[in-house]
Amino acid sequence: MYERFGLYAGEKAPHRILPLPPSGRGKAYHRYAKRGLDLVIVAFAAPVVMLIVGLAALALVLREGGSPFYRQERIGLEGRVFGMWKLRTMVPDAEAVLDSYLETNPEARAEWDRNQKLKNDPRITPFGRFLRRTSLDELPQLWNVFRGDMSLVGPRPHAIDHNEAYRKQISSYMTRHKVRPGMTGWAQVHGYRGEIKEREDMAQRVRYDLEYVRTWSPELDIKIILRTLWIIFRDPEAY
Repeated sequence: MYERFGLYAGEKAPHRILPLPPSGRGKAYHRYAKRGLDLVIVAFAAPVVMLIVGLAALALVLREGGSPFYRQERIGLEGRVFGMWKLRTMVPDAEAVLDSYLETNPEARAEWDRNQKLKNDPRITPFGRFLRRTSLDELPQLWNVFRGDMSLVGPRPHAIDHNEAYRKQISSYMTRHKVRPGMTGWAQVHGYRGEIKEREDMAQRVRYDLEYVRTWSPELDIKIILRTLWIIFRDPEAY
């Protein structure tokens, strides 16, 4: 299944393959306990989340028009592609806006080539910045959790465009995809929220992801969820 993303069964991993989640009964416990925890929390949070998302979507339609939601393909469990939902935070024709901006701004081009993101991204609207700063744009992903595409906690799913960066660590790539991707994760509560930063930062983020996969427990998930909420309420910029 990894051939679609440049990984081949006979290709040797450049790093030691780390321990995976348990097999047999232990694996069943992990799978069902984690999925059950997700569904219980989603059920309790759904009324409030639906109200917040509805109000934010209405504000987006009134302020900017168009669809208030954005769907992007991400790589999930066992390397499968799924559509991850967010509240829209960018202008229409965002890619054309980005291409034009990078063509006329060499410093921004260098920053984009290095990090695949911009500190001052011209595509993001003022209301979109508010949604991102407060992480409200991520709330529609509870639908992905309900569907089973994602978990509340796990390695953040990376975009297909970023796959090559993860491909360079074959064992890391495969291990990260042994669990469902998450809305938040062990790496995110340690400050690694962005998709890809400097190479060293990405390597550290992957190490946090692998540590989570190896040591998962319901208690750890609850700890990460509570820590995520605390960071968002205390200092949204830090998350």
